[in-house]
Amino acid sequence: MSDRATENTAQEAMDMGNGALSGAVIAVAGAGGPAGRATLLRLAEAGATVVGSDNDPERLAEAVDAASYAHGGATVVGDTVDLLDLKSTREWATRIEKDFGRVDGLVHLVGGWRGSETFTKTVLDDWDLLELLLIRTVQHTSLAFHEALQRSDRGRYVLTSAAGASNPTAGNAAYAAAKAAAEAWTLAMADFFRKAGASEGAEGPTSAAAILVVKALVHEAMRAERPNAKFAGFTDVKELAEAIAGVWERPAAEVNGKRLWLTEKP
Repeated sequence: MSDRATENTAQEAMDMGNGALSGAVIAVAGAGGPAGRATLLRLAEAGATVVGSDNDPERLAEAVDAASYAHGGATVVGDTVDLLDLKSTREWATRIEKDFGRVDGLVHLVGGWRGSETFTKTVLDDWDLLELLLIRTVQHTSLAFHEALQRSDRGRYVLTSAAGASNPTAGNAAYAAAKAAAEAWTLAMADFFRKAGASEGAEGPTSAAAILVVKALVHEAMRAERPNAKFAGFTDVKELAEAIAGVWERPAAEVNGKRLWLTEKP
């Protein structure tokens, strides 16, 4: 088959109802947690090649194995990467593009939470931790992957954030501020994609950075531990994974620089 025929076949697959992720290569940071596991499963189901990372090798291996087993034939692999080290993160991005020929997405699911009873009891050590987990990892993944995502015909950077970033409470000052900073950084990346698209003569951005906003996440183990809890306004990790996949179903211009709410706006 000629290169042109191969390209046409790939485009035809993408144009089919559920084909936006068919053949895509997606990196998932924070892949070992409940949200990461659900995301690996959903992306593999959609036909993507998925490369996960996590700071816990055992947890990552379990998540990768689960996704691979659930979707036989899907390519799901894991890399242990120190996302707090920019060089290591850049090497991860380069390795993915070298091994698979492209990078079409980075899903950022690295989390962490610290809070206090009141504003006056805020512990600034909490900020030191959250700044690393929630901001520094976003800085490193975005800087490491942005060029590859811009080269893609469907590049997406997807950050999961919290409603508290827009409506912080007294006891969540450090967490909300860190989330707000991560959102601002991601929106700056969206501006890069907008300007890059314009410089290439496109009518709009060809790649996108989007933010999915939740109140909080819930998963099966949480429900089992608290069977009487209602988890009002929480987003199930499977719903989050569905929304993540849906970012590729929409044109870049529709999602670039947008906060996509999965819970009620404050």
